[in-house]
Amino acid sequence: MTIGIIGTGKLGIVLAQLAVKANYRVLMAGSDNNRHLALTLSSLVPEASATPRDSLIEASDIIILAIPLSKYRTIKPDELTDKLVIDAMNYWWEVDGDKESLLYSSKNSSEQVQSYFKGASIIKALSHVGYHDLYDHADQAGQLNRRAIAIAGDSPDNVAIVAKLIDTLGFDPVKVGDLAAGKILEPGSALFGASLTKKELQHVLNIKSTTQ
Repeated sequence: MTIGIIGTGKLGIVLAQLAVKANYRVLMAGSDNNRHLALTLSSLVPEASATPRDSLIEASDIIILAIPLSKYRTIKPDELTDKLVIDAMNYWWEVDGDKESLLYSSKNSSEQVQSYFKGASIIKALSHVGYHDLYDHADQAGQLNRRAIAIAGDSPDNVAIVAKLIDTLGFDPVKVGDLAAGKILEPGSALFGASLTKKELQHVLNIKSTTQ
């Protein structure tokens, strides 16, 4: 399976390292010149390939968006048609600017991304845990205190595919519901920034459900 990561910041690099370790073919693209990206990858993730974005999209089985949320519209809506896309983006005012101009509807950020990429299947995941925790705590299945990653999406089949990917990356997948339920994975939520075990994460979800 080929994993394409659009975004070459700290999160994108860590996800590439984890995917390479799990024996996936990894392609990466960013807004910078790919020649410069190749130099970065040669020292941080030499097994990953710097790839033009259009070629990455065509060749990838799963695409991870790890770019600033304000940049997703630099990709044309039809470019991701029929693709399984993991939305690992979050809103940060320092990077993304005015929130009202970016998140202009009542939908959460992933629902808005899905509305833009109408032909893609957007799954929210890999966004609520910091890149440093992803790097430090990836572990084999069955290990005590293995960390968990939450997943939200409207397609049960694609959620299952992403769950399998997350397991192979070193984390216990926990399904939280449809894409609208992904609100709990955004900044300011009870789960955001927390590095939790599966049991701990499910406990937070139970508390959330009983208080609604």
